[in-house]
Amino acid sequence: MREWILAVSAVAMVATACHALRGERLSRECRSEVVELCGMQRGKLRECLAKRNSQLSESCYGELRARIADRQGKAERATSPALEKQHLALGAVEHAYGGDPLQKLDFYKAKGNAARAPLLVFVHGGGWKRGDKRNATGADKVKHYTGLGYHLASVNYRLVPDATVEQQGADIAAALAWLLENAEKLGIDRSRVVLMGHSAGAHLSALVGSDPQYLRTAGLDLDDLSGIIPIDGAAYYVPAQMREGARIMKDTYMQAFGSDPTRQKALSPYWHAQGPNAPAFLILHVDREDGKRQSEALAGALRKGGSQVQLNAFEGKGLQGHADINRRLGDPAYPATPVVDAWLREVFGK
Repeated sequence: MREWILAVSAVAMVATACHALRGERLSRECRSEVVELCGMQRGKLRECLAKRNSQLSESCYGELRARIADRQGKAERATSPALEKQHLALGAVEHAYGGDPLQKLDFYKAKGNAARAPLLVFVHGGGWKRGDKRNATGADKVKHYTGLGYHLASVNYRLVPDATVEQQGADIAAALAWLLENAEKLGIDRSRVVLMGHSAGAHLSALVGSDPQYLRTAGLDLDDLSGIIPIDGAAYYVPAQMREGARIMKDTYMQAFGSDPTRQKALSPYWHAQGPNAPAFLILHVDREDGKRQSEALAGALRKGGSQVQLNAFEGKGLQGHADINRRLGDPAYPATPVVDAWLREVFGK
């Protein structure tokens, strides 16, 4: 809920002072939406938006999401002492899989006495230009999946604009290669590995699971993956998303994918879905127009390419729904958790 509280606070400030975070103005249309929906009284905005946020347009949500993300970008890189203590208590052990300061991962050992345990690898989101392996994972995922007897690794990767999306895909593959090279020492069953990612991390996970060049360069193969779980992504077919997505996200997509249609296609999991692909996909999304459209398109393309695909939709609109499906995954009371659990049992064979 932290992300949503910050977002609501930002909207309150925007609506009353007519500017966004860091002095950047939201569009006149978005400010008008907020005022029309909830009025101008600062004291009532938070309560109003908490109840009625789903009535904001996708475009206005996108503007707000981008402004909040810009504010949080640097903060997400500075892990607080409390968060550090929390993840150490959960058993996090940090490893470097490359020479860059961001080429690191956290490894959480499975509970139980199995000599070899399956591995779940998580890729954080953040618009390809921000995010962190600890802030994005959440305690519920760690406790839940290690409690089920799975190892969990959460991966950092180099960020745009200092790195390209192609290099980010290479980083994810390199992290997987490092984990599998150290499988015996870490107690990993290298025949049971699933890659999971949220938002931009969903795109990167799907890309690595559909374009074999990334794993091949790292000395691996698509058969080294048991499956992929992309969570509420919206850039599986980049050219379409750049045309049809929220206007405020245009700069983010342009920074990540550029203007060359050939490159945009090359970075689209949809474009590679004809195969070969990872053997199984579980695609999750909430009730966001572009996320739903892109998830359904990817699922259809993967099925045509011969992959086993399960597509599940969950309640939740806009920024709050997008954040909740990541933040709450692993909470047994959250509807997506038992769906993922059942899929993992089938894919891992236990």
